[in-house]
Amino acid sequence: MVPRSFRDGHGELHRHLTATLAALKRNRAARNRHQAALTRHDMRTWQVERRKRTRHLIELGGLVVKAGIVDLTGDDRAIIYGALLWMADKLKSDQGEHARSLWAARGRQAFQDN
Repeated sequence: MVPRSFRDGHGELHRHLTATLAALKRNRAARNRHQAALTRHDMRTWQVERRKRTRHLIELGGLVVKAGIVDLTGDDRAIIYGALLWMADKLKSDQGEHARSLWAARGRQAFQDN
């Protein structure tokens, strides 16, 4: 049975309520789109710095993949981390300058070849 308020010429009230609900949904969707756009273009200092750091870390991870280390180690993070620690120790040692110049030359050559 239809509620009494929507019978006998009161269908107009139902149409108004339905239209109001639809307008509310459109308004909420527009507000959500606007907030998402603001978030994408938020230029607060801490967010800019966070994005720079994230981009830098992604680029470094790309170098690990590009060098073939992920495939060679079977994506074993302990091996990759151990190799990076070994590299850091080597750079801190008395042979650090020699290793730095040798590795830099080899890296520049690899970038030119690709």
